[in-house]
Amino acid sequence: MEEQQLEEKPVKKVKCRFCGKEVSEDKIIYGVTKTAIICEDCLDICNHIVEDRQETENVTMDNILKPMELKEKLDEYVIGQDEAKKIISVAVYNHYKRIFKLKDSCVQKTNICLIGSSGSGKTLLAKTVARLLDVPIVIADATTFTQAGYAGRNVEDCLATLVKKADGDISRAERGIVFIDEIDKIACSYRDNSTRDVGGQGVQQAFLKMIEGTTVFLPNEKENMIGQEEQKTIDTTNILFIVSGAFSGIEKIINSKNEKHEIGFGATSIKAKKDDEAIEKVTQDDLIAYGMIPEFVGRIQTIAVLHKLKENDLIRVLKEPKDALTKQYQQLMKVDGIDLTFEDDSIRKIAKIAMKQKTGARSLKSILENTMMDIMYKAPSSDKKEITIQEKDIKAENV
Repeated sequence: MEEQQLEEKPVKKVKCRFCGKEVSEDKIIYGVTKTAIICEDCLDICNHIVEDRQETENVTMDNILKPMELKEKLDEYVIGQDEAKKIISVAVYNHYKRIFKLKDSCVQKTNICLIGSSGSGKTLLAKTVARLLDVPIVIADATTFTQAGYAGRNVEDCLATLVKKADGDISRAERGIVFIDEIDKIACSYRDNSTRDVGGQGVQQAFLKMIEGTTVFLPNEKENMIGQEEQKTIDTTNILFIVSGAFSGIEKIINSKNEKHEIGFGATSIKAKKDDEAIEKVTQDDLIAYGMIPEFVGRIQTIAVLHKLKENDLIRVLKEPKDALTKQYQQLMKVDGIDLTFEDDSIRKIAKIAMKQKTGARSLKSILENTMMDIMYKAPSSDKKEITIQEKDIKAENV
């Protein structure tokens, strides 16, 4: 009789604080204070999350791409710029080797400055590196930042965005990449006696400690209120900073500097050389002369120069990379069972138009979009299964 009563005794149900389900008490795990309550299913999920994170970290540590391997991968997505890719590959490899293999050493990190005209591939290089290494990256425009105390974005905002890119995982964000574009636009224009400061010297100074490596308070999404949780911080010591800009006119600084040292019958004027040849000799002193403050330049140890893309380079950009634009449109049309082909003359015409627009590879997408718009509108509803783009089909506005 007593055994029967024991069997009929109801099992106590407890609510899991994580998933909200009510489960029997024997499947619940209590915290030290009894306020933390988690069921076995949630605990199992948490264990898997921790294991996945550990596996991701191990893969990142154990499979760092060596410089030659990284450049080979970059070659699959970025056309030309071999010297810049080599410099970036070495700098990135040493950076992550320092993080994962030389944690307790005194080896300092090496930040990178990319110099090149619009459409030469600066942003694409940074994005591709981040994708190949599977690290979060944030791309920010230097002109949107202002000195602390002024209206506008603070430099710390880019770190908050980096944490979001890392799905809120601060430890992963601390190994990410911050790419700051248009850095030349915040140069202090001493050369033309400009008094600009809010968008120039002040912003450069605001970046100093962050780039060098320090603990930064992440900006709260809401204003501080009583009872709000403690403000989070991020350590920038192992964040790789890449800055880029066109630095238009810096060739004049390089030329004038070299002319002073060239005297005698054997001297060759740098003026006679092409801008590409002059800019290859750019140094940190030239960046300072351009208007970057010495403290900022001192934290950017590696300079990589990207050259203007020529017509043949643009043709290769359209055809060769794994994610080439022509391949993208072919994939889109393939979904509707249509084989899309680009004749060589049509691709060359696109490159010629892009050269006239003087925006490098940036204009290729808009030219193709103008060309393909009517075709993509009509083709899915037609019975046509093969489409060939000829030279006469290429359209572009304002050329």
